[in-house]
Parts: sequence; C-alpha cells; structure tokens
Amino acid sequence: MIQQTEFFFEGSRSGVLLIHGLTGTPMEMRLLGKGLNRAGFTVHGMQLAGHCGNVEDLLATGWRDWYASVERAADELLGKVDHLFVAGLSMGALLALKLAADRPRQVAGVGVYGATFRYDGWSIPWLAQLSFLLPLLKKLGIGRTRSFMEQPPYGIRDERLRAQVSTAMLGGDSAAAGLPGNPWYSLAEMYGLAADVRRQLSQVSAPCLVAHASEDDVASVKNARLVMRGVSAPTELLLLDDSYHMITIDKERRTLIDRSAAFFDNIAASNSAQRVTA
Repeated sequence: MIQQTEFFFEGSRSGVLLIHGLTGTPMEMRLLGKGLNRAGFTVHGMQLAGHCGNVEDLLATGWRDWYASVERAADELLGKVDHLFVAGLSMGALLALKLAADRPRQVAGVGVYGATFRYDGWSIPWLAQLSFLLPLLKKLGIGRTRSFMEQPPYGIRDERLRAQVSTAMLGGDSAAAGLPGNPWYSLAEMYGLAADVRRQLSQVSAPCLVAHASEDDVASVKNARLVMRGVSAPTELLLLDDSYHMITIDKERRTLIDRSAAFFDNIAASNSAQRVTA
C-alpha cells in the first residue's frame, strides 16, 4: 500500500516544487519546504510515482512515470503562482533539470541539490559503482529481484539524525525514510533518465543554484561540475563542508534554505521588474 506523504504550504505568488530522490520520500524535503515557506514561498513537496510503498510498487514504474508525476505537480502549482521554481535532491535534481529543459518559459529557476548522474561517492562499494551497466542487465532480464542495499552513513553526517533515519528505513517505514535498498531495475531506469538529462543540459536556460556536499558519500562533486559545465544558464555553486549526500536534512540544511530563498527571491524580483519595464 502506497502512503501519500506529499505536502503543500501556501505562501506568496512565488512557488517552489520540491522533488525527492530515488527510493526516497517527500519527508526528505519537508524541512527545506518549511524553511522556504517561512521565507514567503508557496511550496509543494510532491511524491514520485511508485514511491512510499514496497519494492514491487517501485518496480511497477519507470523514469517516464516519475517524470510524468513531476509534470502533473508542476501544472497544478502553476495554477497558483506567478513564478515557478523547481528543486530536487539526488535523482530529484535530474528531474528538476529535465523540467527546466522541457519548459524554459515556465521554470524561473532551479535548485540542483546533490545531483546524481552516477553513484560515485566515497561510501559506494566498488561493485555498486558498476551500476551504470544495469540498463544492459535489465534488457537481458537479469536481476529483477536484486537490490543494492543502502550503506552507512546513509547520506547523513549528523549521527543522531542518521540513527533515527536508519531505524525507520530498516524497520520498513518507507513513507518516512524510503526503501532500505535500490532495486537494480529502478537504478537502470535512473541511468536512463541520467542519459536523457545529460543530452538536454544545454537546453536549461533558467538560473541554477547547484548545491552539493564537498564530501558527498553517494555522488561525488563531479556530478555538480557536470551541471555547471553543461547548462546554458547562469549558475551559482554552494559547496557544503559539514554534510553528506542528504543536504536537505543534514547539518547545513539552514544554510541551504537561506541560500535557496535568496536565490529564488532575486530571480522573482528581477522577473517582476522586467515585466514592469516591458
């Protein structure tokens, strides 16, 4: 049974669509969402198709289903705001970039948090670093029931928070903390998405705040550099030195909230000024 854990916080006519990561949950975006709402933004923390249930629920979907749910959420939020910003964590960052590439006239700015094109962080076992080969295995029908299990430190530098999240995750509460493993076939789908987004990066013309943990245990800073090089938009890099992959909930989340709010505010103010002078 898939549990609905998405959230909506009403604010100004500037809205932020927040997108969680693969096997994750909107809960990993909730603290960020509350902070952005306190800064005045309307915030929707959406739930990707197939998530917050069991492994079979996730395997019943692919990246096009996940992206379709992003598009539906964006359409819904567009009916309530004048400025649409989109921000995602990990795979959610890729989905945010794809939305910006596909809808340049609708997306005013992008928060690219811990972008994950490849799992190449320092905690990833060498075998899991070969997961880019999984699309081939999926084509061959190999490994549908296999998963790469999450490894400590689970993307979290804060030890107290890590204990709470790992207890919920390993206890089977996927709505609160996500699944404890990444199914091979879902990872294969993610790599299909990553390939698609890489081809589209030059089509991203909305300004991007690229935030990444400098010691990311899941996805190295190379992923952030790829975005910085690839998009056609102005970019701003925020490296966080006291966090791991889950920067939306880890030790420097307030820094991320403040920088994101300022980044989106500046864009909204600039766009409003341009409309007045036009």
